[in-house]
Amino acid sequence: MMIKVGIIGYGKMGQLREAAILKKTIAEVTAIYDPHVNTVNPSKQKDSAEAIISDQDIDAIFICTPNFRNYPLTISALKCGKHVFCEKPPTFTADEMRNIRQVESISGKKLMYGFNHRHHESIIKMKAMVDSKHYGRILWMRGRYGKSVDTSFYSTWRSQKKYAGGGILMDQGIHMVDLFLHLAGQFDESKSYLSNLYWQGDVEDNAFVTLRNSKTGVLASLHSTMTQWRHLFSLEVFLEKGYMVLNGLKTSSGTYGEETLTVAKSRSTAPAATWEDESHYTFHVDHSWDYEVEHFFNAILNNKPIETGCSSDALKLMTVLDEIYKEPILNVSSLSSTDICT
Repeated sequence: MMIKVGIIGYGKMGQLREAAILKKTIAEVTAIYDPHVNTVNPSKQKDSAEAIISDQDIDAIFICTPNFRNYPLTISALKCGKHVFCEKPPTFTADEMRNIRQVESISGKKLMYGFNHRHHESIIKMKAMVDSKHYGRILWMRGRYGKSVDTSFYSTWRSQKKYAGGGILMDQGIHMVDLFLHLAGQFDESKSYLSNLYWQGDVEDNAFVTLRNSKTGVLASLHSTMTQWRHLFSLEVFLEKGYMVLNGLKTSSGTYGEETLTVAKSRSTAPAATWEDESHYTFHVDHSWDYEVEHFFNAILNNKPIETGCSSDALKLMTVLDEIYKEPILNVSSLSSTDICT
């Protein structure tokens, strides 16, 4: 069987997905729609998203659009009997995600979300080590995810809540929260502070979040920021018998540096680990896009469930984000004159 694919949205993400699909002998891209991109192959270009969704010859649809279109397009594609791969965020709320899961269940089609970080070599290794229990259970995790933006950011849809759903947390921090869930399971308590003291736009430019699983006691803290002034990715996982620290992430831009994982198993005497005890692994090639697409296509061809990035994963994630976004955004206008002067 040759899987015929339609891509809705042909910006950076749509083109990345097409490149990964073209490497597969089991699938081909037959239709593309994007009203704002002029590089679409004319033989594949369609006049609307609806034209792709209603095309009976298309088996699977990749949704690579601005955030606010993810929810309605996913619903429509599933109802038309298409397998769906959708970029993050899956929705803006957990209730929307519950609606999607109902439609998914009726459709019987595969639905996968682009939680791309799960498919990086470093994360795959970390997940395997956690699941092996070789280092005991997770005690706590800490994530930092930052990038630098300039004033041009505020001329894009990402700067407007009605289109983006949120700021830096929805844009980048969502990946880190997803990794927390991927490695340690659910969190049912959260404390968070959202602020926009610098860019002062419609969405948060900083999010400080602490999550807790009240049953296991596992804690996770995240700082997601647009005022890092340089791109940064760091994920630390500390367990009963050792730790894993991932610094950097291999990307096409190279702006997050080398993807280097440091691992150490603790000793019986203090200090439990030293610099000499550490092992270092550097991942020079990013296979995540290929792995992700392969997982989706294998589920379709073999009629197997989506094992990672499924709608259940998405619901857990959006449930946590719902709690975080209950907090108001602190900005200059919400500060008293005394606060500003001091």
